[in-house]
Amino acid sequence: MNTEQRTEPQGRLLLRTMAMPADTNPNGDIFGGWLMSQMDIAGGILAYETAYGRAATVAADKIVFHRPVSVGDVVACYGELIKIGNTSMQIHIEVWVHSASFDSLNEQRLVTEALFTYVAIDKDGQPRPVPQL
Repeated sequence: MNTEQRTEPQGRLLLRTMAMPADTNPNGDIFGGWLMSQMDIAGGILAYETAYGRAATVAADKIVFHRPVSVGDVVACYGELIKIGNTSMQIHIEVWVHSASFDSLNEQRLVTEALFTYVAIDKDGQPRPVPQL
């Protein structure tokens, strides 16, 4: 779907935080690596809940940075379970921001999205089956 037409996130809210000055790149925008780490934390929460235990990130694919994020933006990560394999889970993560610079405090914009893959692991760090829903 065209991101310009999207007005609502897909999935459920997993994480909210505020972008701070320490997280900026040399241009003054929020560093993409910081944003990716927030996405991984959010996806890890959903993976943990889905696997009923530990899960490890094995891939982050199709990362698209649609818009920059500014200091002071409220960053909200939404996640949706796309697929469950034997030991793996694919989770689509979207990042939306609420900004004081928008015309309405209720306005939000999609800024980043990606597909993360997690593998359920046991206490020894070895892959284990994901309980099927």
